Amino acid sequence: MSIFEKAKAKAQELLARAEQVYGESHGDAAATAAGEAHLLEAEVDPAATTEGRPDDDGLAGAR
Repeated sequence: MSIFEKAKAKAQELLARAEQVYGESHGDAAATAAGEAHLLEAEVDPAATTEGRPDDDGLAGAR
């Protein structure tokens, strides 16, 4: 993971947390839920996903 990918992931995490806090402080359940969803999405480690991995042919489930 490059420095730019790490910075982008951290920025997304901070933005999601800000959205969640805004929703909590203003009693906006939709903003709170959206912030939590974005936070979970931002916390996913890109290295843990199979996208972009050269050893994955995408046929593991089809064999």
